[in-house]
Amino acid sequence: MIRAVFFDFVGTLITKAGENVTHQNIVREVLRRAGRDDLDPIKLWEEYEEESSKLFKGLAGKPYVRIREVDTEAMRRVAERYGFDVPGDFWEISMEMHARYGELFPDAAEAIKKLKSLGLHVGIITDSDNDYIEAHLKALGIYGAFDSITTSEDAGFYKPHPKPFQLALQRAGVNPWEAIYVGDNPTKDCVGAENVGMVSVLLDPDASKQPLWGNCDFVVSGLSDLPDIVRGLNESP
Repeated sequence: MIRAVFFDFVGTLITKAGENVTHQNIVREVLRRAGRDDLDPIKLWEEYEEESSKLFKGLAGKPYVRIREVDTEAMRRVAERYGFDVPGDFWEISMEMHARYGELFPDAAEAIKKLKSLGLHVGIITDSDNDYIEAHLKALGIYGAFDSITTSEDAGFYKPHPKPFQLALQRAGVNPWEAIYVGDNPTKDCVGAENVGMVSVLLDPDASKQPLWGNCDFVVSGLSDLPDIVRGLNESP
């Protein structure tokens, strides 16, 4: 019997397209502060994304480091390349842009509502700093929709380490086999969830991760498919 559904955040509840726009505007604001209108913000955004991706890949499954420090370091590496300084309030700039430009998947709010109508515990398990996820969810207007929010800051480790999943299950008061985890990363999300005994669902709207579908119990193109998966699992003998 499924009693809980947990979501990843970036790429699962909010779109990568919106995240890209957010990061582009972070870079634009940093360049504006530095007086560097001679630099191409899109080129620097691409370099920032590359540095950020490298740093976060190195943290997978490792002890928690504040994401504000990781993001600032990624921006610092790019800034050093071009001879300007990162503003001291870089994290505040980042938080403001995330609140302004973050974009939910079109079916996210309705999917959450339907899952809650089934009497399920609906939560989030995400690699995030607590202040970031709280501010972002409030800006999106869905902070109150979740019964629990578990971050890598809370758990002390990044996914796919078992700790974030185990802590979320403990907070919800459910067993692993009574819970679904929905994410967009076949390795960190699906494998991490399955390693603790949860049911894994991969959100892959454009089927771009098909070679790794085997890591996951279910693959969906939209969050609107989730209530049917829950019903199917709960009705099976």
